[in-house]
Amino acid sequence: MDIVIFIIVLLGFIYVGLRETKKVKDDNSYLLANRKTGLFALVATLVMTEFNTSTLLGFSAAGYSVGIWGLTLPFVFLFGLGFYTFTVAKKWKKLNGMSVAELFSLRYGSTVGITASLFLIFAMIGFSATYVKSVTVIFQPFLPDVNSYIVSALLVGVVLLMTLRGGLVSVISTDIMGFIGTIFIVPLLFYFSYSQKNLGLEEIIRVFPPESSNALPIRYIVSLVILTMFTYIAAPWYGQKIFAAASEKTAFIAVGISSVIVFILYAFPILAVAYLRLNGVTGINPEEGIPYIIKSYFPVGLRAIAFAVLFAAAATTLSGIWSALTTMLVGDFLLSAKNPKLGKDYIGSMKIFFGFAFVSWLLGNIFVDKILNKLILANIPIAALSFALLAGFFWKRASRRGAILSIVLGLIWGLGCYLYLGEDGGYTWFWAAYGIPLIFVSGIIGSFLFPQSEEEKKALEKFNLRMKDES
Repeated sequence: MDIVIFIIVLLGFIYVGLRETKKVKDDNSYLLANRKTGLFALVATLVMTEFNTSTLLGFSAAGYSVGIWGLTLPFVFLFGLGFYTFTVAKKWKKLNGMSVAELFSLRYGSTVGITASLFLIFAMIGFSATYVKSVTVIFQPFLPDVNSYIVSALLVGVVLLMTLRGGLVSVISTDIMGFIGTIFIVPLLFYFSYSQKNLGLEEIIRVFPPESSNALPIRYIVSLVILTMFTYIAAPWYGQKIFAAASEKTAFIAVGISSVIVFILYAFPILAVAYLRLNGVTGINPEEGIPYIIKSYFPVGLRAIAFAVLFAAAATTLSGIWSALTTMLVGDFLLSAKNPKLGKDYIGSMKIFFGFAFVSWLLGNIFVDKILNKLILANIPIAALSFALLAGFFWKRASRRGAILSIVLGLIWGLGCYLYLGEDGGYTWFWAAYGIPLIFVSGIIGSFLFPQSEEEKKALEKFNLRMKDES
């Protein structure tokens, strides 16, 4: 019965994705959904872009180790996306480009723009590889005798079937369906786990003594908050959705609402896995806690729907990343002065979409081990862009060489912290607490020492005119 229901729900997602393909007429609709996305659809697609199985498994595993203290992790997104809301949500829509790297090209020249684009593409490939790995971890138990390469290939194939033909239009449509299922299923994870046993305060303290929070240090949480604040502002998968919004107001409100919903959606699984351990379930991989709860506690039928929703969470995030990657490659490298406009033939974009899916599948199987750690590591090149981005929008004196200096030092510092301290050495704290100030101080000093050239000043005038004229 579960298998039948799972297939039916999955076919529903495929149907929704394929149904929307008739709305795709050209590259503009395939890559940017004609820039007409309304508030509910934008909230749904932003939430489902962020609510993914990689973070779900990584965050919920903390609940198994530290209990309720794990609820500090979702604040990463509440503050991170909140910062995005009040700093760049309207700015990106006002720019209304194709790729977030376009800002760097307009403000600092094509060399910086290309560098930023390559940084972002590299990071997103890393993200998508972790997402492939996480969804494979969830569904591998259903096919224990099948090689993980084959399982992940089947899962990626279904995602492509849902969204390859329709691009961002199909991505948003399946996101809406996934969003509705997610807000229904995720609270049930906690409900079914919590309802297994009545526990007294003494037993809870015995399993999770106060010192257990040492496994999740507060400075680690603070470092993730800082990094999220200064990396999400450059996130191409968010930028693309903002470019697709119907208006600046829609973009602003949607990101703000999404930050709260994402916070709540990640809180429930953390509590669910915490109670899994309180129920006496030991000897499992904490990252497999959510699949365990669904398999062990959910009733027949609802179990199938829950796994289908988890698949949708992975599928919509993956397809959103691949769509953003395709848009960046087209906008930053394939369009030129001789060919500045999107075309009616989007077959080339479909091929690029498929290519990124293949690379994600391959890397997810070869390189990803600890999901959350690799997810964080992929943010290093994005964090390096933070000064250049914010200064590009808010500081007129920012210069090309100041931006380059900040990017280079940011990349060196982030990689240096990782290589020297490693994942077990708390590198994220030193990367965030010292690296982010270093990026901004170096960018400011560099802009004063190497002020804008006449060429840069003319480019700034054009940029300011564009930001005033767009609405």
